[in-house]
Amino acid sequence: MIREIVKIDEEKCDGCGLCVPACAEGAIRIENGKAKLIAENLCDGLGACLGHCPQDAIIVERRESEDFDEEAVQEHLKEDAPASGGCPSARVMNVEKKENISDPLDAGLRTSALRQWPVQMHLVPSTAPFLKDSDLLLAADCAPFAYGDFHKNFLENRTLLIGCPKLDDGRAYLEKLTRILETNTIRSLTVVHMEVPCCSGLIMIARQAIAACGRDVPLETVRIGIQGDLK
Repeated sequence: MIREIVKIDEEKCDGCGLCVPACAEGAIRIENGKAKLIAENLCDGLGACLGHCPQDAIIVERRESEDFDEEAVQEHLKEDAPASGGCPSARVMNVEKKENISDPLDAGLRTSALRQWPVQMHLVPSTAPFLKDSDLLLAADCAPFAYGDFHKNFLENRTLLIGCPKLDDGRAYLEKLTRILETNTIRSLTVVHMEVPCCSGLIMIARQAIAACGRDVPLETVRIGIQGDLK
């Protein structure tokens, strides 16, 4: 079929490897000092790896190629996780739940409510097992830093996706979130964003994804002030 897929210029590539953890599907690997697309059906063509290449050696081109196969991606990640994942933050995994610290005043020892890796929306495969039957939390990058009780009030018992609608590709986020909502039974979607105007783009992405997926997903939005207060 004719579709968009990444192309790597080996002449420009210096083998730095930054593109490897950026590819959540594990479609890129460093071989003989150069980045290689190891299988066409593992590449979704969204180009999350482009912004991580300091040599501009990766582009997205439209050409005849194998169709993207999400089932093949899941099998590949299971069989070859260490080689394909690179950075541990890009490897699909659940986080072991620890017992909560009872003393609320000892903030430095509070237990994280994070339930899974990865968390960056570009890196989360739409078929990740932790997405199934989940309450989804879509948070702006800045929100967890601005709001002190983010883990306690928002993250607990939710599956997290983070992104920045100002600095990142909103179209790619919309496509990824739509696929997530289509592929999984999502019980609810909560968007936590900052009060700055550009951050409301996450709400637009969420609403458009819900409309496009054809499912009735309850949506809640929460706005955080730049002083860390709830608006």
